[in-house]
Amino acid sequence: MKPKVYIAKPVSEKVENYIAAHCDYKMWRGEENIPKDVLLEEIQDVEGLIIPKAKVDKDFIKNAPHLKIVSHIAVGYETLDTDLMAEHEIIGTHTPYVLDDTVADLILGLMLSSARRISQLDRYVKEGKWNKLDDPFFLSKDVHHATLGIIGMGRIGEEVAKRASLGFDMNVLYYNRSPRPEAEEKYGAEKKTMEQVLKQSDFVLTMVPLTDETHHLIGEKEFKMMKKDAIFINPSRGNVVDEPALIQALEANEIGGAALDVFETEPVDPGNPLLTMDNVVTTPHIGSATADAREAMAMKAAENLVAGVTGGKPENVVKELSHLV
Repeated sequence: MKPKVYIAKPVSEKVENYIAAHCDYKMWRGEENIPKDVLLEEIQDVEGLIIPKAKVDKDFIKNAPHLKIVSHIAVGYETLDTDLMAEHEIIGTHTPYVLDDTVADLILGLMLSSARRISQLDRYVKEGKWNKLDDPFFLSKDVHHATLGIIGMGRIGEEVAKRASLGFDMNVLYYNRSPRPEAEEKYGAEKKTMEQVLKQSDFVLTMVPLTDETHHLIGEKEFKMMKKDAIFINPSRGNVVDEPALIQALEANEIGGAALDVFETEPVDPGNPLLTMDNVVTTPHIGSATADAREAMAMKAAENLVAGVTGGKPENVVKELSHLV
């Protein structure tokens, strides 16, 4: 008999067929996210679950006595209680690597849009305010030959460094727990202290995962260190930033602007002051939101799922279990 699994979001025919070849499955086909009560009901007799994001805790595990693997269609896995899962020998997997280029492309877009005030000037034209050919209002900030500071030089950070250095002749500084010699050699990146990155950069990019250590990593003290015209870019996790401190820094003109793909509360509250600021570019958490990237993520999650329920070793385990080592 094939192992039973549940697919908690619609996937492409290709991904569905791949899972079907190896597993007995059911799938949530609604356009909205699967309700929690439905999910808890569906996982009671399955060995595997594929889902965009799930809060795996005691209540979840209690409802899934046969579960062997939770396969996230995402890079982040902060909603997984990995210690608890390890106690119950439940594998957790995620989908790194396949979205690195896609997210790096978005980051360059955010940088360019905020520096050249593209979204603000787009509204300016569409609202019929463009009535002369030369206006001081058009003046913005150069990206080429500027200094980019990256806080968290992982795979995506290195892809951004490549684009910034080779494409825009930018100087790249980075703060990371360990050196990145390949980025230093290929892209001229310089390892600095966090304070040096904050003080010397024209653009400050956060690319760290959300952990207890990185929660509110960037706050009032850090914004005060930045240049008055620096642009802060966050496509990682909203809670890495103390959002009220960011709002205060922008209102007090302590920094020049911000470009945000993530927020502390998502979807963002329509009353959030960040949404009314002309020097803030906002996007709705779309780092991986291209058709090709999402398909690649779903297929990678499916491969992890199938390996986990058929006795193989999934490629992208977030915490090794004793029987996998």
